[in-house]
Parts: sequence; structure tokens; C-alpha cells
Amino acid sequence: MSIESAGREDVFFGTAPDGETVERHVLDNGRLRVAVLSYGATIQRLEVADGTNVVLGLDTLEDYLHRNRYFGSVVGRYGNRIARGRFTLDGTEYRLAVNDGEHSLHGGVRGFDKRVWRVESAEPEQITLSLLSPDGEEGYPGTLRVRVRYRLEGDALRIDYRAVTDAPTVVNLTNHSYFNLAGSGDVRGHVVRIDADRYLPVDEGKIPVGDPAPVAGTPFDFTAPTEVGARLEGRYDHCFVLRGGATVTDPGSGRSMEVTTTEPGVQFYTGHMLDDRATPYGPFAGLCLETQHFPDSPNRPDFPSTVLRPGEEYRSSTTYRFTVPSRPADG
Repeated sequence: MSIESAGREDVFFGTAPDGETVERHVLDNGRLRVAVLSYGATIQRLEVADGTNVVLGLDTLEDYLHRNRYFGSVVGRYGNRIARGRFTLDGTEYRLAVNDGEHSLHGGVRGFDKRVWRVESAEPEQITLSLLSPDGEEGYPGTLRVRVRYRLEGDALRIDYRAVTDAPTVVNLTNHSYFNLAGSGDVRGHVVRIDADRYLPVDEGKIPVGDPAPVAGTPFDFTAPTEVGARLEGRYDHCFVLRGGATVTDPGSGRSMEVTTTEPGVQFYTGHMLDDRATPYGPFAGLCLETQHFPDSPNRPDFPSTVLRPGEEYRSSTTYRFTVPSRPADG
């Protein structure tokens, strides 16, 4: 479904298995057009100034229910992995739903990406969605109230996350969009720069081990613009310790994206585990830059804390800014 075919008055996208209505809303400021679903607070499409859709999305709710790999969704209560699905907070051990081998990934079996969010407000250039996560959901303590706002700002999409809790808990929210600035094909030819001089080495289960390591002299050095497929066959799924932002460029089209965030890290995933037998997309169809706190932080007191307590507010913001080459003048 293209954005053009969906008018603002036509917001029905489907009915979830529990009977909840899923809505589809379109933001448009003349530069960007973004379709947002209330299922998973999902970015379904993102069209840049030349009309190219630069994110991977699915056409139907049925696809999102059965053929989804977090395409464009908000993941939580904890984005990324928590080792062995457990952590200790204030002397109490909490055991989480595990869904990635022995680990908990992106909030567990039924994370925020699989929930129908409430549309609090929908305007031409911004939308706010909210979600109530009850105490004990997927094993997490505390009732968490979450709000996410998508807002268009010229050639940029800004995402603001807010959350409050009634008991101590851990929170790490991010958006899991897969970007392909060419609009289709393989992203290994994309050029990436990540302003990070350290990354997190991981074990076979993708759990961080040891201290953050220098990227210098390793395949993880993206401090200078580097083609995705130039090293490690383009297979990345690692968290980088940010000094600044990140940029992605598609040399073929000249389109580029700049990512800035308040978060201390970004998970760079190149989509190499996508399988076109299970989804409409095959390996390397899109890459992710998931701005976030570090994986397994609840078990790593040396990492920036992800603990949220009553009376505090979780706040996080990320902006994706797109540049499209000017078309040559006629004549």
C-alpha cells in the first residue's frame, strides 16, 4: 500500500486477535510522508522528498502478526538483550520471558512491538501513541506508562520517548526500522559512518563480554565512511559507544540519512539474518541503527544505568534527517 492511497479519514488497518482495532495514520509535511501503525507504534513507510520509500514494511496486519521481524516497531520494555532472561534490582531477582535462546530479546515473547498502542493525538505532522505495560508483564516489575511521539521537522523525523513507573524497573526503548536508502536491493553497498571510538564485543549469544573495546584497527571502525560490505561480509549486529551521531549514504542514488540521539549507544544491525522464506525480505534488505542504552545493562553496573524509579521520567529522543540530491533543472 502506498501512502498516496490512504487518506487521513481512512485509518482502519485491521483487527488484532484480541479484537482491538489497529489504526494507520499518515504524517505529511511536503518533504516527508510517514505511515504509522498503532500496532507496535510501527513506522510502516517513510517516503523522502523524491517519493522513495526508505524503510522496510509490510502490507497487512496479518503480515505483521506472522511475518514480522520488528520492522519499524518500537521495542520494549527493554530493547536488545538481557542475559539469561534475568536481572537483580534492589536485591530482588526478576526472571523474564526468554525468546532468543536462553536470553530475553526486545522485551520478550510479547513485547511492545506486538501490542496495540493507543493513539492519543494525530495531526498532519505529528502523532502521539501511548501504552500501559502492567506490573509483571513479561516478568518486568512495575506498571510502566509509555508515550511515543513521531514528529516531522522539515527533512527530519524526530522520535521522542517518555515513560513513568510506579515501582523500580528497567527501561530501554528504541525504534527498529530497517533502512534502505536505495528503496530496494542490497544495503551492503551503503556507506556508513558511526562517530564511536569503542564498541561492545559480544559472545555467541550476542551478550557483551568485558569492557568496551577500541574500534581502531578492527572491522568495527566506522569513524571514517566505510562500505557496509567491505569487512566481515557486511555481517554486523553490535552496539557502538557513541561520541556523536551516525550517517548512512547510498552512493547510487545520493540519498543520505543522519542520525542524532540523546542515547549513549547505537545497535548497528545489517539485516543479514532476514530470511525471505519467513518474511518478504531476504538478507541485507535493510540496515538498522537502533539508538539505545547498552544490551544487558541491568546485569552490568559498569554500563550507563537503565533503572527507572517512581517520581522519575524516562526521556529519550532520536532524529533521522534525510538528504535527497536536487533534480537537475529542465532545459
